[in-house]
Amino acid sequence: MASSICSSSVSAPFSLSSSRALHNPTFSSFISPCQLNPTRCASFSFYLRMTQKGLRVPNLHFSPKIQCMQQPKATAVTKDSWEKSILNSETPVLVEFYANWCGPCRMVHRIIDEIAVEYAGRLKCFVLNTDNDLQVAEDYEIKAVPVVLLFKNGKKCDTVVGTMPKEFYVASIERVLKS
Repeated sequence: MASSICSSSVSAPFSLSSSRALHNPTFSSFISPCQLNPTRCASFSFYLRMTQKGLRVPNLHFSPKIQCMQQPKATAVTKDSWEKSILNSETPVLVEFYANWCGPCRMVHRIIDEIAVEYAGRLKCFVLNTDNDLQVAEDYEIKAVPVVLLFKNGKKCDTVVGTMPKEFYVASIERVLKS
């Protein structure tokens, strides 16, 4: 897994250019520019503070073309597409119930996006915003977020409540795929 350089311990300059993976000599692994979140990245914050003061920061380049948040791999589902996408799916389905204001949901999003890529073709991954589609959340008795439900042949098979390590989600998925 790629390492993130977004921490307060970053002291060596690094360069961000194009969408290729890049190597930071301070770290032993490659990182992708999409792994950087400028609102939480200490290096980017440092860069902004220095440039706002009119100081030039050598060897630290942020391209405006870099998209710093990964595009979601899980598709959004709504009450209008619920039946077609979830209940009538011939492929097993994972649905994450989330809310925009929920911090732990963002952590689960990243895990679900990884799972969506790793299980492509064997599992469909969706996300449902409970604030926008409260009726679906109520139908499945979702009282808090994040919650991940797994469906097979239109029937709910497994539930993972809260923010868990990726292994919990993978174990549930494997149980559903084997059944």
